[in-house]
Amino acid sequence: MEYVTRIVIIGGGPGGYEAALVAAQLGAEVTVVDCDGLGGASVLTDCVPSKTLIATAEVMTTFDSSYEELGIIVADDTPPLERAAGVVGVDLGKVNRRVKRLALAQSHDITASVTRAGGRVLRGRGRLEGEQAADGSRRVVVRAADGSEETLVADAVLIATGGHPREIPDALPDGERILNWTQVYDLDELPEELIVVGSGVTGAEFAGAYQALGSKVTLVSSRDRVLPGEDPDAAAVLEDVFRRRGMNVMARSRAQSAKRVGDRVEVTLADGRVITGTHCLMAVGAIPNTAGIGLEEAGVRLKDSGHIWTDKVSRTTAPGVYAAGDCTGVFALASVAAMQGRIAMYHFLGDAVTPLNLKTVSANVFTDPEIATVGYTQADVDAGLIDARVVKLPLLRNPRAKMQGIRDGFVKMFCRPGTGIVVGGVVVSPRASELIHPISIAVDNNLTVEQIANAFTVYPSLSGSIAEVARQLHTRKTQREA
Repeated sequence: MEYVTRIVIIGGGPGGYEAALVAAQLGAEVTVVDCDGLGGASVLTDCVPSKTLIATAEVMTTFDSSYEELGIIVADDTPPLERAAGVVGVDLGKVNRRVKRLALAQSHDITASVTRAGGRVLRGRGRLEGEQAADGSRRVVVRAADGSEETLVADAVLIATGGHPREIPDALPDGERILNWTQVYDLDELPEELIVVGSGVTGAEFAGAYQALGSKVTLVSSRDRVLPGEDPDAAAVLEDVFRRRGMNVMARSRAQSAKRVGDRVEVTLADGRVITGTHCLMAVGAIPNTAGIGLEEAGVRLKDSGHIWTDKVSRTTAPGVYAAGDCTGVFALASVAAMQGRIAMYHFLGDAVTPLNLKTVSANVFTDPEIATVGYTQADVDAGLIDARVVKLPLLRNPRAKMQGIRDGFVKMFCRPGTGIVVGGVVVSPRASELIHPISIAVDNNLTVEQIANAFTVYPSLSGSIAEVARQLHTRKTQREA
């Protein structure tokens, strides 16, 4: 009788379900243990829902900011003084019902894919039980909602448990007026005055979206600028756009507490100032879901932050135990979680595997305009971590951008001096998430600016700016070497 390798995956997010598909494809017996529904937070409460909400906001922003310039006439008999600030409005209840429907449908599609591939999906909470057995196997105990338990024996276990919103003790969400990012989809009416605490990716995305939907937004940032972890030029463009559209951006302002006062919320800052609104969204980071699942008892080393330590092929410090996704603290991106999960299965099951290379990861901030990045950054260049030449080209010079009424954004590219090999890039533009791909290909395949410059682009197109930046970098290279 042929032996079949047994894989147990705890967590059904991108790291978990992508690993399950790979393991099943390679002939393993796969069980995915999940308590909320496959897709995890990425599909059910985070990436898919937020980007669906943002899609509505994007349509409104594009229309509201460009229709007059593009010559569009809106038939409206309402006297000008009685009109709302925007030409179009939004039914947030309807938007949120669509958000939930799409998220649930995506979760069902993922479950169907895993089961079609031969995987088993087991609803419940899983925990590692003890150390590795003498035969090298691991035991996972699954506790169902009704309290019943089932013990699974596995040759390898993948931990892909994700994370949950971090909370400030004096600003605990109540799901009605003080919210975290998983609770905003229960709102039936648009917040009239929304305070967003936290100016990282999540805070910036929601602040921009609700501003576009019609809320009066105050963004509270404890740092000097919005998106402190992103390219400084890109962050400056976005902050300028936010302010120009009427957002109150409060820099160097740390929130200390938030409390309900009737139908309003009071947020107290560290310097004693108090700001008020109808709602408050807390976007102050995430905590890994690594507590109470037997990790340290099984020999899995945790960082001080609670994240699981992993190497570049997703191994933990415990033999036969791998980890992927937000619980590892590598990059909080669905694409990275999925890659970590796939790499783990390829490695354990003996297939060819390429270790995780974070310098080829492309990422996107879904604001308006979007901010897409790949490879080495401006911070890396400024810190002397890599010697690179940089060219930045504003979109204002792009003919397609002029036609579409796009005024904000740029393309920036980094290349090595001498060889001209592309090592990084930034795109700030509508649909930057789509435009970053050619730069990602260049970074991943060590292409040169000359190769990028010599490839045909459509005229007119926003992607033409990528080729133009490459041409400018190539020209500077030629001039310097001459």
